[in-house]
Amino acid sequence: MKDILTELEDRRNNARLGGGQKRIDAQHGRGKLTARERIELLVDEGSFEEFDMFVSHRCTDFGMENQKPAGDGVVTGWGTINGRMVYVFSQDFTVFGGSLSETHAQKICKIMDMAIQNGAPVIGINDSGGARIQEGVASLAGYAEVFQRNIMASGVVPQISVIMGPCAGGAVYSPAMTDFIFMVKDTSYMFVTGPDVVKTVTNEVVTAEELGGASTHTKKSSVADGAFENDVEALAEVRRLVDFLPLNNQEKPPVRPFFDSPERIETSLDTLIPDNPNTPYDMKELITKVADEGDFYEIQEDYAKNIITGFIRLEGQTVGVVANQPMVLAGCLDIDSSRKAARFVRFSDCFEIPILTLVDVPGFLPGTSQEYGGVIKHGAKLLFAYGEATVPKVTVITRKAYGGAYDVMASKHLRGDFNYAWPTAEIAVMGAKGATEIIHRADLGDAEKIAQHTQDYEDRFANPFVAAERGFIDEVIMPQSTRRRVSRAFASLRNKKLKNPWKKHDNIPL
Repeated sequence: MKDILTELEDRRNNARLGGGQKRIDAQHGRGKLTARERIELLVDEGSFEEFDMFVSHRCTDFGMENQKPAGDGVVTGWGTINGRMVYVFSQDFTVFGGSLSETHAQKICKIMDMAIQNGAPVIGINDSGGARIQEGVASLAGYAEVFQRNIMASGVVPQISVIMGPCAGGAVYSPAMTDFIFMVKDTSYMFVTGPDVVKTVTNEVVTAEELGGASTHTKKSSVADGAFENDVEALAEVRRLVDFLPLNNQEKPPVRPFFDSPERIETSLDTLIPDNPNTPYDMKELITKVADEGDFYEIQEDYAKNIITGFIRLEGQTVGVVANQPMVLAGCLDIDSSRKAARFVRFSDCFEIPILTLVDVPGFLPGTSQEYGGVIKHGAKLLFAYGEATVPKVTVITRKAYGGAYDVMASKHLRGDFNYAWPTAEIAVMGAKGATEIIHRADLGDAEKIAQHTQDYEDRFANPFVAAERGFIDEVIMPQSTRRRVSRAFASLRNKKLKNPWKKHDNIPL
């Protein structure tokens, strides 16, 4: 008996070494942690239960039968994050460069099937050279099996991808279908075709970092939701994000203890809006002053900065926030911001996370590049996302809400539950100057008359009361009481039940 136990321990120790100490040292030399070290940082101490530690590949070509490391380049299992269950897979770059084989894929599929069945999030740590060339089509089939599970899990359990090394070719499509993608600066990259192929085909000379590094995907492509300095910071932030999310689409997000009174009055908000309607202000100030303890977890911070998305808590409960940012492009909606916000709204609706919308939008960004880029279709994505969402929706208009953009930003007409406005709100078809020049075109040569007409238009429409008279605004509220009013609104909506008509699925304007 003792011999068998010793053998088991030896086999385990051998499996834990992955590709061997030399390759582990090389991984550390690149500033990267090993697959197991990453899992230890991600989940609660001592909570990880590993599956398939001794699985090895079945390939016999190219001398592969002589190299059969236990685990086959991926560590899979489940653990807990702050006591709540998650499934994890972590690719091991020390074993064949983390390349995906048939059995490697089967290990990942196994935990994804369990996650769907048992209703717990899936966190994938990607650090792989791609498909294992020696296995040919079997490894490609493995990828497709993983893709199918990503699709089945979408909207059922949260899926988070952490890119901690290379992720290239077909490998990128699994993270692309997950809910959130995080990258590590300088050590991770994602692209469909690498720099060498790009140079051969298009003659462009580009580095891996420029082509698909963390900066590229968080600022230009919007593929990634956040980039962090190193593995440790990235995994700590993933833990923080998981704490905002429900385990699955049948459960509510966790309620956390809070020490911030929902009745808190914030008098500084009364002077947040500048006297000049064209002067910007920072909408993040409003978000942090409304949130419990000023805690705000921003998503896609570096992309489309004219709109802000992220999570806060109100009375300990998770709320998704979408807010126009007047500091960037005056808070206009454009192609990028519409896509960013639409995806966030749809995620929140999938997982029963209520949505708070803070509005200061002068309209859609004009210009040929926007029209040629399809701003009509992209703007419709955000409109569609808000309109189909059945979760509690509370909207606060702080300043401008002009034209179609007023409708799009969770207006009463898109089934907004509570639509509040500050006294500084201006709800109109367009700004006073533009409107006057259209209505009083005949007086354009007379500056004095135009000035008077503009003033008349402002007095009549540059306020929230016309919309309030129609019932499109439920209440004009004091800025200082925003936290109290919004908290009470969401509290009253906790038992909201709303169902859309039966359909197989919708056809969102993609």
